[in-house]
Parts: sequence; C-alpha cells; structure tokens
Amino acid sequence: PMAQASSYMAACGYPIPVQANPTDLYLDLLTPGAEFDASDALVAAFAQRQKPDIDLVVREACTVIGHTTKGMLMAARELQGLEGKGVRFGAYSVPFYVQLRTLLSRKVRITLRNPAAIGMQIMMPMITGVVVGAIFQGIGKIDFGIPQVLFIFILLTILSLQSLPLMPALVEERTFMKHETSERLYMESAHILATMLVTVPLSLIGAASQTLIIYAFAGLPSEFLPTILGWTLLLFFMFDALFQCVAAVAPDGEQAMTMATPWLVVFMLFNGLIVTKATAPVYLRWVFEISPTSYAMQSIFLTMTGFRGREQSLNQELWLPAWP
Repeated sequence: PMAQASSYMAACGYPIPVQANPTDLYLDLLTPGAEFDASDALVAAFAQRQKPDIDLVVREACTVIGHTTKGMLMAARELQGLEGKGVRFGAYSVPFYVQLRTLLSRKVRITLRNPAAIGMQIMMPMITGVVVGAIFQGIGKIDFGIPQVLFIFILLTILSLQSLPLMPALVEERTFMKHETSERLYMESAHILATMLVTVPLSLIGAASQTLIIYAFAGLPSEFLPTILGWTLLLFFMFDALFQCVAAVAPDGEQAMTMATPWLVVFMLFNGLIVTKATAPVYLRWVFEISPTSYAMQSIFLTMTGFRGREQSLNQELWLPAWP
C-alpha cells in the first residue's frame, strides 16, 4: 500500500528526507541511469522481501475455482434482484427483434437529422423528372417511332443510375457496421434489414415520383402506365440491389464505383437498341438473356406498338433488323 511506501523504502536503506517529495524521490531511485539510480538494489529487495509472499498468494488463488462466465452473469442478476429473468448466455445480450428495433430507430433518427439524405433520394429524382419531362414534353402525342424509343431508353437509363451516387455512403455505413458487429453489439442481418426498411421506401418514392413526373410531361396514353411504371421500378430495384452488393464488398467508395461501372455499361449496351442480337457477336448473344434493360425495353415496346401476343414478330422486326 502507498501508505507504507516510506517505511518500506527506509527499510531498504533509502529513507525519505523530511523536505523531499516522496514521489519524485521514488522516480529518481527507480529510473535506470538517473543520478540516484537504485533500481537494481530495489529489484533485489523486492525479490527478497515481497516476491515470496506474492507467489504464495497467487498459488493459493490458483487452487480456488472461481465463477464461470455464466456464473458471473447469474450472480450479477441475483444482485439486481432479477434472478432467472431474461438471462442470455449467447454472443448477444438481447434477442434479434430488440436489435432490429434499436437499429431501425437509430436509422430513422439519423435520416431525419440529415436533410441531404432525404433530398438525395426523393427531391433530386423529382427535380430530374421535371427537367427530363420538360425535354420530352408531348412526345406521347405523336406516332410511335424513334423519338419514343429514345425516350424510353433515356427513362430506363436514368432509373438505372439513380442509386449509383449512394454507393460511397453505403460503404461508409458498412465500415461503422463492421466495427460494431465485431464487438457483438448486434447481428449483421439486423443491420441489413434495418437499413433496407428505411432506404428502400425512400428510394422507391423517389423512383416512382420521377417516373410519374416524366410520364405526365410526355403525355403518353394512360394504358401504357402500368407497364412502363412496373418495368422502370423493377429495373430500379435490380440495379439498386446490384450497387448495394458491390458496396458490400468494395474496400472504399471509389473502388465501388469502379467495380459497378462494367456491369452497368454491359447492361446498358446490350439492350436491343444500341447493341442488337443481329449486331452482337455470336459468343456474346447470351448477354441479352441476363440483361434486365433488354427485357424492360422489349416489354415496353411490345405494349406501345400493339404487338402483345406477337413477340416473335417484334423480335424479328425490331430486335433483329436486317443490316447490309
């Protein structure tokens, strides 16, 4: 004990002068190479005077069987008067639904405190919808042709790119999640589900609003709306899932953008308009079978041109043109 330090140092042959600061003297005596260095003598005194008693205490303590982790938890609950009530002995102190509820509440509060998060997912798509809609205003009132084809292509491209700017934020959020889950604060699945329940509705509202605004400006017949809206939202969900998958494995936001670009470019090119089945190399025609943009454009054009039920005919007339 510190109260006995002065008497111990005196017994070792180093009494504390009356006017000296004990702490400073201890440091001078124990610092190797100092002017009053006595570290070797004090180490020898420790080995002779204190170490045998300490070793005895350690040996006696090693013979006593202490509480296990489970026992310590039970003892703590007993001290709190909660014996047998909700004791969990797994890696997580609370069940999954409590983790999800807590993470969901935190995610909602963080989102509400950050107007940019809401603006990025809702307001920017709506503003983009107004701008694009004004550019293609009234295009649905003319006969179907190249202008409508380009309009649908631009619409699908915009919806495909909508979630791309969010990837750096997803990577940053994933970094925090990795630190927290490494401490077993919650399960990864709880974080993924909580994030999905907040970001997906916001993104869906933005995508749907953007499509409806552009559609209203274009003046297309209302009977085309279910097909166009359904395929644009389906395409949005597909690329949103792709970008989130890339963000889950990319080391940082810059590399996430780089990794996502090839997939985006391939699906945008192999859509039946820029690259068709007739112009694509034989060994790459299988890409059309997995290209969501190709399916979306083909289904929308089938509806707009009245070729429903004549897929093979449209496939020959639009998607396999005769090239010289």
